[in-house]
Amino acid sequence: MSRRYRILVFFAVIAFTLDQVSKYLIVGAVPEHGTITVIPGFFDLVNIRNRGAAFGFLNRADIEWQFWLFLAATAIAAWAILTLVRDADEQPLLFTGLGLVLGGAVGNMTDRLRFRAVVDFLDFYMGGWHWPAFNVADMAICAGAVLSCFVLWRKSGSGKNASRKGASSL
Repeated sequence: MSRRYRILVFFAVIAFTLDQVSKYLIVGAVPEHGTITVIPGFFDLVNIRNRGAAFGFLNRADIEWQFWLFLAATAIAAWAILTLVRDADEQPLLFTGLGLVLGGAVGNMTDRLRFRAVVDFLDFYMGGWHWPAFNVADMAICAGAVLSCFVLWRKSGSGKNASRKGASSL
């Protein structure tokens, strides 16, 4: 296996494992729809199920097709990640970011296959304002996406600088 795929798989497995272990612990410790206050007025551990996507988009019990939509979206994302890794220059940080996205996506897909919903358990809030509950897979997806975008942005920016330097010397 080439170095790029070793990096991708390593970070995907770490994200997936941390996600699934944390969800296992929460499901065992907090009853469904239950709450454990960690920092009063700011942070709770909860055990909720999200049938939808980010920020509760399509989180409705009265529709079933969103399960198939998100399953297909995960498969397409995995294919896109593998294609990006195959076609990219040797960029370990890009492979790290894509591995985190892949591991998080597979972690949430595992929940969808097991529970027909994703287990979310981190609940941050202030007063009446609540950030939507999320999980370790969501953090891995966000961190991996930001890292991947940064690497791609930095690469495209360095290409522009190189072409400007070459043009100015003419």
